[in-house]
Amino acid sequence: MELNNIQRVYLIGIGGIGMSGLARYFCHLGCIVCGYDKTSTDLTTELHNEGMQIIFEDRADWIPLSFNAPDEGTLIIYTPAIPKNSQIVNYFSSKGFELYKRSQVLGLISKSKFTVAVAGTHGKTTTSTMVAHILKASGVDCSAFLGGIASNYGTNVLYGKNNVVVVEADEYDRSFLTLYPDVAIITSMDADHLDIYGDHARLTDSFKMFASQIKPGGVLVHKQGLDLNTGYTYSIHEPADAIALNIRIENGSFYFDFRNKDTDIKNIELGIPGFHNVENAVAAIEAALRLKVPTAAIKSALESFRGVKRRFEYIVKTPEHIYIDDYAHHPEELRATINSVKKLYPDKKLVTIFQPHLYTRTRDFADGFAEVLDMTDELILLDIYPARELPIEGVNSDMVLRRMKLQNKRLLGKQAAVDAIKNEQPALLLTVGAGDIDTLIAPLKNALTNV
Repeated sequence: MELNNIQRVYLIGIGGIGMSGLARYFCHLGCIVCGYDKTSTDLTTELHNEGMQIIFEDRADWIPLSFNAPDEGTLIIYTPAIPKNSQIVNYFSSKGFELYKRSQVLGLISKSKFTVAVAGTHGKTTTSTMVAHILKASGVDCSAFLGGIASNYGTNVLYGKNNVVVVEADEYDRSFLTLYPDVAIITSMDADHLDIYGDHARLTDSFKMFASQIKPGGVLVHKQGLDLNTGYTYSIHEPADAIALNIRIENGSFYFDFRNKDTDIKNIELGIPGFHNVENAVAAIEAALRLKVPTAAIKSALESFRGVKRRFEYIVKTPEHIYIDDYAHHPEELRATINSVKKLYPDKKLVTIFQPHLYTRTRDFADGFAEVLDMTDELILLDIYPARELPIEGVNSDMVLRRMKLQNKRLLGKQAAVDAIKNEQPALLLTVGAGDIDTLIAPLKNALTNV
């Protein structure tokens, strides 16, 4: 596949955060971009407004005629989340088209570029966006393919004028093994995606394989304590090659000092809150230093960094109410988010609304979810968001609730949760989850602000 020849692109699952980034990239290059997704969202509306033709029914007869036969100017990209019995998938297969996964296309795009790839079961979206923002804000520049909407730019894909690309490397379905980075960051290797990997050991092996694909002369930067025998370590809790010192909260902002064997940066103000984000910043600084970004520019960029949509995002911040929304959907992500919220607002009662994501993840981590959710003061639990999965007998949200010690907990539907918040008017609200809980953000904001 020669990307320079591509004139037409069809994306099956165009509304996904990773797929939409590729759609924008090829549209930016002047290609005709079309696609299918099962539901219309704000993101697909944006893509449509940017000139892309999108359908929301799985109908082969709605595919444009220009995609009638394979040629070197046509590229078909699909997400593994699309069912194998999809009419559109089978249309392209039967016509003899070669279908490419998003990760394969990212591999082709980054192949000839200086690539910074950020992997990890959590932390990769924020860290990759931090790296990209530091490079952009400092004038070093880069292109970037991100797993979320960068708040500084309002998009998930950035276009640079140089040969540097920042890529979020996704471990799901071993997708990141299409990448051969110059600088690789691994933020975490906690057990996850066990429906794909079977057990934690196989997941770890996959990360080790990713690390082994770094180009000659490249560098691996990874969190201290991971089961990796090579590379450069970072931490905020224990000795490592790169560390954060003197972490403190002043007027609701996080400050810290950075140190490695060659560099000290004092009194860095981080534009987003959270101890986990301080740790992400240490990794991002280390990567930026490898690209010769001046320390003053790094410090300035981190202060102006506004984070990623749905990653510790303030929805309401008034004297009466604080409402934070976060994408956390793994017990360790929840732990980091809840811990940071409670440290920021120690005098406020924390009400958390959580939507479990996937039947398999809920089954595999029910005890972990229960333990972490016990850290909140009050819990509203929603039903499991199934995403690509069919129900599993005996697996439901109640299995988490039953394991919890917290007294103030309840299982509610989405509208009932909004009604409860409207009636009770909590001073500190947190919503967490990776499913469609984001559809509650606007109603919950209205429930707190329109009273």
